[in-house]
Amino acid sequence: MGSTVLSLRIDGELLDRLRQHAAKRGMSVQDYVVRTLIRDDFDERFTAAVEETEKFYGDSEETEKLYGDSEEETGPDGGVRHSLTPPVT
Repeated sequence: MGSTVLSLRIDGELLDRLRQHAAKRGMSVQDYVVRTLIRDDFDERFTAAVEETEKFYGDSEETEKLYGDSEEETGPDGGVRHSLTPPVT
């Protein structure tokens, strides 16, 4: 996959903020912006995939009826994870 040049005209204050954010991460402004765009693109594709899955399998309320209440737990990275607990029969 090749690369293409994208030229942007942005406000000076925004560029300063981008420089500060990039510097905190030890990155160039270009790398910071590209990674931000990639992350945003992933988030959009992930959200679309979740929505398609919900359409296919139905509403989350129906899922809870089948598998019980969802439980939240904190993962090792500090993020919240949801797991469905199958009902006890």
